[in-house]
Amino acid sequence: MNFKYILLVLAAASASGCGTINTTFRNDAVASSKLARWHSHCDSVPRIYSGAIFDFCTLDAEPRKSTGFAGYPAPALIILDMGASAVIDTVLLPYTIHLQNKHGDIKKARYE
Repeated sequence: MNFKYILLVLAAASASGCGTINTTFRNDAVASSKLARWHSHCDSVPRIYSGAIFDFCTLDAEPRKSTGFAGYPAPALIILDMGASAVIDTVLLPYTIHLQNKHGDIKKARYE
């Protein structure tokens, strides 16, 4: 595989805020507040394959401007990240199964 394509995929994943990083390696409040801020229709995200599911929940949100870097990821970048997150989620499966058993789902924050 060409090195340019690898860099392009990595840049796209980091620009859209990699779902796996947001749900597995950061505090639950980060993913929870993003789901609430983006008005996602998902009430929770399971920790198993959480990155890909988080990306889906980001796509399954209220319509908004696709600005890319201003806090609202563009749909094309989310789809690219969903594929990369699915691969990383597969590698992290033993760890995320442990987290799911220990902590349960990541619940969407409730803003009044």
